[in-house]
Amino acid sequence: MDAQPQLLTPPADPPKSFTNAEAAVQELQARYAQATEFLREAFARLLSAPDRGQRYRAFYPELRLVVQSHAAIDSRLSFGHAAGPGEYLATITRPDLFANYLRQQIGLVIRNHGVPVTVGWSDTPMPVHFAVAGQPVPHEGALSFPLRDYFDVPDLSVTNDDIVNGVAPPNGDGSLPLAPFTAQRVDYSLARLAHYTATDPSHFQNHVLFTNYQFYVDEFEAYARAALADPSAGYRSFVAPGNAEITGPDQVLPSLEKMPQMPTYHLKRDGEAGITLVNIGVGPSNAKTATDHIAVLRPHAWLMVGHCAGLRNTQRLGDYVLAHGYLRDDHVLDDDLPVWAPIPPLAEIQIALERAVAEISQLQDYERKRIMRTGTVASVDNRNWELRDQTGPVQRLSQSRAIALDMESATIAANGFRFRVPYGTLLCVSDKPLHGELKLPGMASDFYRTQVAQHLKIGIRAMELIRDTPLERIHSRKLRSFEETAFL
Repeated sequence: MDAQPQLLTPPADPPKSFTNAEAAVQELQARYAQATEFLREAFARLLSAPDRGQRYRAFYPELRLVVQSHAAIDSRLSFGHAAGPGEYLATITRPDLFANYLRQQIGLVIRNHGVPVTVGWSDTPMPVHFAVAGQPVPHEGALSFPLRDYFDVPDLSVTNDDIVNGVAPPNGDGSLPLAPFTAQRVDYSLARLAHYTATDPSHFQNHVLFTNYQFYVDEFEAYARAALADPSAGYRSFVAPGNAEITGPDQVLPSLEKMPQMPTYHLKRDGEAGITLVNIGVGPSNAKTATDHIAVLRPHAWLMVGHCAGLRNTQRLGDYVLAHGYLRDDHVLDDDLPVWAPIPPLAEIQIALERAVAEISQLQDYERKRIMRTGTVASVDNRNWELRDQTGPVQRLSQSRAIALDMESATIAANGFRFRVPYGTLLCVSDKPLHGELKLPGMASDFYRTQVAQHLKIGIRAMELIRDTPLERIHSRKLRSFEETAFL
């Protein structure tokens, strides 16, 4: 019988307690660097000379909080405090990328509960793929040795959304979740983001716009170049797919030979306070994929700014639709969030969108009703829904009081609700299929030229208004369930 390989691990330093958030983050960074360096060095050695007598394992660092008091916490806060007495645990990855987030969240729980946090080693192994992120890891068929004989690899049994879905059991030691995602779930999404968007996760900003048309991308680049020419705008660079970054309005962006599935662009500002635009294309599957992964970055808000079918005869092409509710016929989230769960409008987001429409269109109060309606947006998973028997779908749309239809908005809003990310939708009517105005090439060209620039400016302005609103007001208590994680 073959002898069991020797298991090699980094030194197991004892846990340390901290009453200072910055010091706790530095300890997390040091432990994470130690673990990843250990795995990277072992991987590099094995590529040149496999040693079948050894196996290598490193663990994610962890953060623990112990709350023993029932003392009341400021009830206005939707995050930054534990649900009650108990021990809370989070495994941590990429503390360099999440440094600002960790400082804020750790600082809040220390302040609100008056207790220290403890940084130590978890019992969750770190997959080698995530430790060498940014470097290619050959698949097993291309290696001279079985990767799983030497390293831990991604484990789908612990890479899930049980915490945010509210079905996670206590940890093996009885502790409860401290953060909405585990380290391995975060690492998985960071890798997927780089793949789907062709930009590094470090470029993502805290305010994310989603669109379903390339025209908005062109306008976003034009807006970004104008912003970079104006120092008072506060933006410092613009990043395109391939991680190409410019800091001046006249610099040339190289074109990619092959574009990613969801081209993403970042107008960057200090403190990740800029704006990211993701072209998710058409369909609820793409909308779910993008939001599933962007959620781990804990953005401050995301908005859908795209095109829709107007369902009312009084609407005109180019009119705006501000969603106050959603009819979910997209189906992609039915297993994660029951369709009976209401997706409420968030007052702070709705107000920002209405103000932005007023400012950019220069139409106030009752006059603004000429170009904008508020109401229910229906999202479907069939792009050619018009070709079906109209009796059933039209009756359903009428009973729901829907005023517009698309394929992405309800998905983005529902995932915002599920992931506790403030969400909103402002759509632009590009056709009226129920009234004989189909989206035809000639009509589309005129429409796009006159409306896309204004629509995008409204989305950007809304994000600027949201950015200037204190974070604790943007993150509504509506998004929190009975027993929430302390971390946002």
